[in-house]
Amino acid sequence: MGSLLAGRSPDSLIRSNQLGLANCFRSKGLTRIVVSVDPTNGLDRASDSAPLQAAGRSLTEPAIQALFRAYVVAMDTLIHPQYLSVASETNLIRAAAPAPLYQAVKQVANDAYTDLRAHDATVKLFTTVQVETAWGRLGGTGPYVGIATDRSDFPFAQAIGLSSYPYLGGFTDPDSIPLDYYARIASGTGLPEMVIEGGWSSDSTISANWTVAKQKRYIERESSLLDQAGAIGWFQITFADLDAAALGLPPSAAPFTSLGLVDVNLAAKPALGAWDGVLARLRK
Repeated sequence: MGSLLAGRSPDSLIRSNQLGLANCFRSKGLTRIVVSVDPTNGLDRASDSAPLQAAGRSLTEPAIQALFRAYVVAMDTLIHPQYLSVASETNLIRAAAPAPLYQAVKQVANDAYTDLRAHDATVKLFTTVQVETAWGRLGGTGPYVGIATDRSDFPFAQAIGLSSYPYLGGFTDPDSIPLDYYARIASGTGLPEMVIEGGWSSDSTISANWTVAKQKRYIERESSLLDQAGAIGWFQITFADLDAAALGLPPSAAPFTSLGLVDVNLAAKPALGAWDGVLARLRK
């Protein structure tokens, strides 16, 4: 968003960044492209994105919403994804953010849908929900909440994107996650599910429950959750752990820097073997 505020065109930004990656994937036969665009702050769902905050601006402004909508349309036009998400973790934003910011997310996502459908009838559009929030476990122990409000507020969705970090929802052991953890969320919707982001941290310096062994077991457990839900996609948010100091990440990023299948030096962690095992099974 900072570059858009500075006057860069959406086309220019996407040609310089995502387009090359999409073309690389397609050159390797990976033709099913899924794009997720996030209009708010991925590390703080109570606030606007960091560039907007720094500029004293907000998604609640019609001008900022127009920039976001133009960017989403350019993303679809240049990348041609099969699936495109126009808002992330909507239930968590609704729970954590001021009401005007959530209403802005709702407005801009629905307006982006209208813009996209004006020129593309085939791309499948969706939003994502935060799984632990849907289960009432993010900062609590239940009861189950579900996503009925999200389905009502974003009625255009053709899939359900999932964001899931069970170690932040009170689970201390991957094997204790209910087998219907994903399936229940989609029950009665008739919509397919995809895990767009998530994982289990392996940073044992923060928590004794965050270990490389439990991270491996989580990959194995998550494959069962996805099988139970009949999911159509599973994305690992980071392949490698993040060097927080080198990247200048804020302290709030700490629970998310050790989600990789390899460490910061690209040495394999036990989770990589579990991940490769799931992929090998799916290829049979």
